Amino acid sequence: MKRFAHLLDRLVLTPSRNGKLRLMVDYFLSTPDPERGYALAAITQDLNLASVKPAALRGLVVERMDEELFRLSYDYVGDLAETIALVWDADRRTSARGSRSHTEAGFVNDEIANPEPSLTDVVETLNRMGKSEALLQVSRWLDVLDASGRYALVKLITGGLRIGVSARLAKVALAEFGARHIDIDIIEIEELWHGLEIPYTDLFAWLSGTAVKPTHRANAPFRPVMLANPLSDTDRAKLDPRAYSAEWKWDGIRVQASSQNGTRRLYSRTGDDIGQAFPDLLDAMAFEGALDGELLVGRPASDGALQIGSFSDLQQRLNRKTVSKKLLASHPVIMRCYDLLVDGENNIRDLPFQERRRRLEAFVPALDTARFDVSPLIDFSTWDVLASARANVPHPVVEGVMIKRWDSPYVPGRPKGPWFKWKKDPMIIDAVLMYAQRGHGKRSSYYSDYTFGAWTAEGNLVPVGKAYFGFTDEELKKLDRYVRDNTVDRFGPVRSVRAEPDHGLVLEIAFEGIQRSPRHKSGVAMRFPRISRLRWDKPPHEADPLVNLVALINE
Repeated sequence: MKRFAHLLDRLVLTPSRNGKLRLMVDYFLSTPDPERGYALAAITQDLNLASVKPAALRGLVVERMDEELFRLSYDYVGDLAETIALVWDADRRTSARGSRSHTEAGFVNDEIANPEPSLTDVVETLNRMGKSEALLQVSRWLDVLDASGRYALVKLITGGLRIGVSARLAKVALAEFGARHIDIDIIEIEELWHGLEIPYTDLFAWLSGTAVKPTHRANAPFRPVMLANPLSDTDRAKLDPRAYSAEWKWDGIRVQASSQNGTRRLYSRTGDDIGQAFPDLLDAMAFEGALDGELLVGRPASDGALQIGSFSDLQQRLNRKTVSKKLLASHPVIMRCYDLLVDGENNIRDLPFQERRRRLEAFVPALDTARFDVSPLIDFSTWDVLASARANVPHPVVEGVMIKRWDSPYVPGRPKGPWFKWKKDPMIIDAVLMYAQRGHGKRSSYYSDYTFGAWTAEGNLVPVGKAYFGFTDEELKKLDRYVRDNTVDRFGPVRSVRAEPDHGLVLEIAFEGIQRSPRHKSGVAMRFPRISRLRWDKPPHEADPLVNLVALINE
């Protein structure tokens, strides 16, 4: 575990993207199979060690120390893995679990020959053990590892590395590793990814130049998505509107529906297979090809049209392993199609958008109209005309417009020029800071997660949202100091901050949308709230009342 633990430590402490890439490339170069493959799977969050849960790890710790002391330590540190790594007492091995012999636990000699495990030892041992055996083995590993190793072990088991590395960045590192040996593009890796098996020995063999490229072993593979750049005033001044199309940008989630030889998959924009949460859409994917579009909740209306639900409605379906019949009936989903990537067996991504759009308009009407439709185009001749349309969107779930060059091929990534997004201006309110909680990772020592509220008609504050970004590192330090100096109560890891009409901190909050929500005490829920400005100059009684937020919904 030492090599893997060192990698995690360095990744956490390295802020720059290029620095993180160098660390991963060096690790892949210096680490043999299958160790590097298991590390890669952990970083991309594709490694699943389900035999030990966080609650069981907490139980191990409180067998060796006072439970209240552990709670206070966890509250102060803010991260479970870091807390266990620091407080674990390897000398106290007299608990009921620790007193069992290796023979009683069912271990064989080769499993205990090396008391300090490698990453491979950890993964392969836990994958073949039951829950009780795995928990005892984890306890023994925690005894022999140092603090850094314990931190890496717990992070590996719980699955939340929080090292500032996305799955996409890890694949970029793979491409840079492979470029030292072969001519490689990250697109090739992304298209192979869902057909590969952990610990990726065939992938590393190809990238090392010692084996041929792995073949597509999975039907209906993911195709890396094409992304848009924000449209600026400078861009509009330089662009010819006649060269571009425009369509509405819907507030759902970007998905890719891929169907091949009876295999049907629904991918998120990052390539995660999310089909299990949307079986109703999978059942309707009776086609051969790949579609790019937006996933939305769409309920049939009395006039036969679709009533599009809010993002809050869609959240009821996201990240579920199973979906009840009741939820399928109350929150049916549709795919509003933007693009056609594969038509039958033909990859058409190299064709210009105008031709792909023509094929899309012929392809989608043959599908289930209750599950698929085509995103309509906006007729415009000048940027001013499009700006007027953007300011008067036809539906509250529209968050702006998408602008695409008619002659643009479908190029993965975010190339500058072909596609732009022109989102609506964010909504702005002034709210009052009410609660604060420590962050995770690099922010575990700071109160960086903030709950803010609005005034009711009775003069009380009611929480209306939570934000944890939008401020600089220097502002974070000032916010943290303010929270510590103005704490009036504590609820576990949460601090209640003084918030009165004449004493408190006003936060300017920007957000993309708002809707009614019976699940929240305030009755409203914001979309993508973030702190846009700290209003040290404004007294709390001048912050927005709740009625102003309700008025935004009514508008």
